[in-house]
Amino acid sequence: MAAVYGLARHYHQPPDRLSDEQLKEYVFYLAQERKLAPASLNLTVYALRSFYQLVLQRSVEQLRGCLPSVKQAVHRPQVFSVEEMEKLLTVGCHHPKHRAFLMTVYGAGLRLNEACHLKPAHIDSARMVIRVEEGKGRKDRYTLLSPRLLQELRSYWRAVQPGPWLFFGRDRQVPLPEGTGQGIFDLAVARAGLPKKGGIHSLRQNAECRKMPSYTG
Repeated sequence: MAAVYGLARHYHQPPDRLSDEQLKEYVFYLAQERKLAPASLNLTVYALRSFYQLVLQRSVEQLRGCLPSVKQAVHRPQVFSVEEMEKLLTVGCHHPKHRAFLMTVYGAGLRLNEACHLKPAHIDSARMVIRVEEGKGRKDRYTLLSPRLLQELRSYWRAVQPGPWLFFGRDRQVPLPEGTGQGIFDLAVARAGLPKKGGIHSLRQNAECRKMPSYTG
């Protein structure tokens, strides 16, 4: 077993002669000196726990103390600033549907699938909310509709006259494919000359960045 061999080679001692403190120090060494990623470090820790539990008959509770696992690093998507969003929605969008789609994802904080499956009836201008049907967990929910987004959607409606789906693909009778929605975002980012900060989901990561920029267009 590679994990056990690595431990023994590090201390130049058989694993059964190592103290709990030495085991803790070894995990620290792998994290700080070897710079193992959390996933790789946990694989080593679990392999060593299995060896000590099954071969050397050590208790699970004791092993958790001297061979601790580590939490996975959380890599949060980068988000665009308000200024970058303004450039994305103006310079990056040459079609009213593209701009309305990205503004809806951004302004309403929608997931890609949710935005692609919006219907005109989901836009409730009287209560200034957007109804999201079967979102995450297949649950319905409401999200706020800003006056700026409502204005954009009304302009989009007049220009495009969508059918049963607010955003559609080549066939107006079917919703916009998610791949096409992602492509709209990627194309806008390239046209605006902005750095890549992840996929379209990055538009809904920061509540502050969802404030619609003021611009004329």
